Amino acid sequence: MARPRKALLDLERITQAALDLVDETGDFTVPAMARRLGVQTASIYHHVDGRSGIVELLRVRLGTRIEAVPVEGQSWEPALRAFAYSYRAAFAAHPHLVPLLTGAPVQAPEVLATYERIVVLLESAGFPLEVIMTALTAFENFVLGAALDLAAPEVMWAVPDGVRAPRLAAALAAQPTATGRADRAFDFGVTVLVEGFRALLAQARQPAGPDGTQAAVDS
Repeated sequence: MARPRKALLDLERITQAALDLVDETGDFTVPAMARRLGVQTASIYHHVDGRSGIVELLRVRLGTRIEAVPVEGQSWEPALRAFAYSYRAAFAAHPHLVPLLTGAPVQAPEVLATYERIVVLLESAGFPLEVIMTALTAFENFVLGAALDLAAPEVMWAVPDGVRAPRLAAALAAQPTATGRADRAFDFGVTVLVEGFRALLAQARQPAGPDGTQAAVDS
């Protein structure tokens, strides 16, 4: 039998099949991928290291849609802001990936390279190395939640007749517009987090006192 001119399987097709299943059903299985690709399940295992390998392929695919950090010559604040907005957009396009990718350690070299650049940027700006990953984790937790929030209803609080919540109702009515709730909240949250990073950096730059501790940053 003549061999096909084009291979039935490659990493690109495997990744796309997994992504399509996740978008449609919220998860993937290797047998379901094999049926979609028209191959035997064992054939997929010839290309990837099991389910964890496919998860890493999905992580790399999503990572290509997140703005590289940092752009040459860019300082930490605009770099973090750009990272936040592109990160949210990438996950908002595939929200079912959030539990899949957060349920396994990051191992893909391409993705680790991005985090390496972020750590180098923050450390060179003066952030203490021992707090960088904690700060980045908090930042990512917010961004992932914000990505899921984009799929939530525009109206998240609806005070029904007979329920007394006058100040909540007033606060809801006082919103600048009837739409854009998720975007306004994201803009606000990114600003608050960046301000927190700035305060952390200012504290790190404070000279140590006589007892070896750093002085508190003026509020």
